[in-house]
Amino acid sequence: MTTASENEQQGASHRYRAMRDFVQTTDDSLPGKFEVTKEGIVHDMMAPVGPHELTTLHLRRRLEKVMPEEIVAHTGEPDVEDESEGIMRRPDVMVIALEDMDVPGSFDPRTLVAAIEVVSRSNPDNDWVTKMRDYPLIGIAVYAVFDPRTGTGTVLTDIHPTPDGPRYATRKDFVYGEDVTIADWTIATDGLPLYRDSGAPQE
Repeated sequence: MTTASENEQQGASHRYRAMRDFVQTTDDSLPGKFEVTKEGIVHDMMAPVGPHELTTLHLRRRLEKVMPEEIVAHTGEPDVEDESEGIMRRPDVMVIALEDMDVPGSFDPRTLVAAIEVVSRSNPDNDWVTKMRDYPLIGIAVYAVFDPRTGTGTVLTDIHPTPDGPRYATRKDFVYGEDVTIADWTIATDGLPLYRDSGAPQE
């Protein structure tokens, strides 16, 4: 006989798999990025070019100049996924060992050295609020945020338990132009692009 708690867990797992299947089927057919959070599906509209993608490119190149060859700053697929928590995310940059990429399906979030997000102008709370909650929950040890709206960012580390679940205990804010340390590597932040207020919307 199954208990009410077991039925709830089964129902939550079924809902998560349904949302994950939807996200995976829309990846190539709809614009933007779809992810699964505790609240449901998040749709982040991102243009393929502009300050968002240029920042991602700069960060990847700067990190790979200072990291050992066996560690990469990966952009793109696959997602990171923790089915037990009902969370599937795709960080803009994933710092990960090459050997940990050699897996079928999604990456194990606990194998990421760090996750880096470039804040989207269309949905900044996704990076500043929900990912700040989701990433420690699924075991991502270092979370760095770069915000082209303000030319600022933060690096979050030291996961610890709280009454609301695992959270980052240490936060180090920075402004563009300062050096920033992500995990074991320090990079410059000068020259990173900002979103422009005038003209057509850019991401």
